[in-house]
Amino acid sequence: MPEDFSFDGLREAMKVAVDDEIARYINGLESSWKILLESQTLDVLADRYATGTRDIFSPRGKILSERELWIAVMKAQRELGLNIPGEDIGKYEAAKGDIDLSLIREIEAKTKHDVKAKIEAFVKAAGAREHIHRGMTSRDLTDNVEQMQNRAGARLIYGRYVSVLRHLVGRANEYRDIILTARTHHQAAQPTLLGRRLAMNAEELMMHLPDFETFVENYPLRGIKGPVGTQFDMAILLGSPEKAEELERKIAQYLGFVNVLNSPGQVYFRSLDYKMLSHLACLSAACENFGINMRLMAGYELVTEGFSELQTGSTAMPHKRNTRSSERVCSAAELLKMYADGVSRVSGNQWEEGDVSDSMIRRVILPGAFYTSDGLCETMLTVLNDMGAYPDRIQREVERYMPFLASTQLLSIATKAGMGRERAHEIIKGYAMDMWQRGGSLDGFVDSLSQDSLFVSHGVEREKLKSAVDDKERFVANARRQTDRIYQNARIIIEAYPKEAAYEPGPIL
Repeated sequence: MPEDFSFDGLREAMKVAVDDEIARYINGLESSWKILLESQTLDVLADRYATGTRDIFSPRGKILSERELWIAVMKAQRELGLNIPGEDIGKYEAAKGDIDLSLIREIEAKTKHDVKAKIEAFVKAAGAREHIHRGMTSRDLTDNVEQMQNRAGARLIYGRYVSVLRHLVGRANEYRDIILTARTHHQAAQPTLLGRRLAMNAEELMMHLPDFETFVENYPLRGIKGPVGTQFDMAILLGSPEKAEELERKIAQYLGFVNVLNSPGQVYFRSLDYKMLSHLACLSAACENFGINMRLMAGYELVTEGFSELQTGSTAMPHKRNTRSSERVCSAAELLKMYADGVSRVSGNQWEEGDVSDSMIRRVILPGAFYTSDGLCETMLTVLNDMGAYPDRIQREVERYMPFLASTQLLSIATKAGMGRERAHEIIKGYAMDMWQRGGSLDGFVDSLSQDSLFVSHGVEREKLKSAVDDKERFVANARRQTDRIYQNARIIIEAYPKEAAYEPGPIL
């Protein structure tokens, strides 16, 4: 043992080593948290379901939009005579992506103001003179940026729905010859086509896509209006009211907006949020109907939404093939209706020239609605890619219900033979109800009717009834023509947006 050894010295050395390890651990945590802040949204909808909208509404995505707006304002101000060196604008443009979320949070903790923190962080990152935010109020930044995000999100979602439409009519065309038992009130009604059932969903989606497209392309920017909407501060800064208006036009042009609101107050009209989310909810309706039908048909083993080799349906029941993705589509559509209802509460609820009492509500609802729409489309596309039909089982179901599916045709034959409609209806109903109780076949149903005294007295023979119900193709009537028409109408939208239509989903959880 060395002569200078002591237990006190060993304890001190161990303490230093432990302290160093703790310091490294804390530094690692800080670094991991910084990465998490920059890459994640800390929102279950975004982290689990969304794809492209995650970048738009993430903390980093929002700050990028804010910096784009500040740069656009500086460029316009310089063009209108404000002394802002091009070199400084270049520095801000170069530093646009240099985002330190930890620094911004640190500054906000001191100033208790998020916009002030973002201004200071951008100035520091650029290493330029303090030219950003001149003549602006916080709502000039936040409201316009929210509109930039909303429009970017809406354009992405529109494109996703174009892809959904392409996949939907593709499946409708693929299944256009599969005769299916149609149901009303969830009771067997008449024959239809599996393809036509999907065409119903496609047509509903096509009803809302053009309206959404028009709304998005005409979506207005609030503009740089100042604290109460009069542009007082910017007019003073630039030297005239006319220049303040010209600045606004230039900014809208830089950002790609074709319209600017003329006379909002401190905030843009919140009814625009309500209208945006109402569009998103309407677009989801066709997908929810599709999802419900998939769940019902899968329950009868007529179709599958797809089931991968390693997928587990239930931890308790190994045989289960749950329609979990179709259920997710329905859940997302319900959530969108909730969001639309929620944002209706702030529509028209601003005092005088405006307030921010809706801030917390909108910070949750607006990104949430886009994340939800994104996840819905991604899941819908996955189901449409992976789904399959079981034609043999579908045919067996049609055969089982055919005596009842043919009842309207038999009623028509009876009335043409001269029977009273209500009396004939009563007789057919009686035999049908009897078959429900004891089971039977189409031939047995036809035999019973052909032997009924009223049918016999009007000369309605078995052969006539049998020939009327044997041709199943007759029962689908215009189903194929309708399906083909929807397919052709959809091609107009699909061909107008080839890039969006070609989109394919990534793997979903």
